[in-house]
Amino acid sequence: MRIDPAGWPFVGGAIALAVAGGFLVSSALGVALLVVAGVLLFFFRDPDRVVTQAPGAVLAPADGRVLVAGRPAVAEFPADRWQQISIFLSPLDVHVNRMPVGGRVAKVRYHPGRFLPAYRADAGDLNEYTEVWIDHGGQPIVVRQIVGVLARRIVCRTTEGADVTAGERFGVMKFGSRMDVFVPASARLTVKVGDHVVAAVTVIATLTGGS
Repeated sequence: MRIDPAGWPFVGGAIALAVAGGFLVSSALGVALLVVAGVLLFFFRDPDRVVTQAPGAVLAPADGRVLVAGRPAVAEFPADRWQQISIFLSPLDVHVNRMPVGGRVAKVRYHPGRFLPAYRADAGDLNEYTEVWIDHGGQPIVVRQIVGVLARRIVCRTTEGADVTAGERFGVMKFGSRMDVFVPASARLTVKVGDHVVAAVTVIATLTGGS
């Protein structure tokens, strides 16, 4: 299985420590550190996905559990113009992020902030995040990679002006986090709070016009 490149320094470091610990300290320490390396390999796994193709589909950008589905909880996205889907990623979920729609990246914005638990309603406003705006046939779709207590590093590999496709990999969040997706108020949400979604597979909303 593919491993996200951001994971190899962690995995390599754990293996190096396992070898050194096994030789210099004890075999038990070496085995324990190898287990850590295995856990890191599991965390940074990046499985291939069959991307869902459906007219107007907005795909889940991450694996996880839906925390919000409906009225935005973020001040700068007013309810008369936007709807919000928030996805909480546990440490057991795949943390590679994928584009929810195809189009052109209109803006990438980094926002410094705090490291509150990602499941808190105010984490979307107060925590550190990277925000990506996608122009999808004239309709804006916004994705936020939000850090949490454990996730203190966001990797965003897309840039302004890039042409992207739905389901395309664009980043990763390290060690538990959250993703917020903002869609136009006219979109029809197809998930509810508590649902488990799969990146690039689960349709979380359908845009009007089927573009």
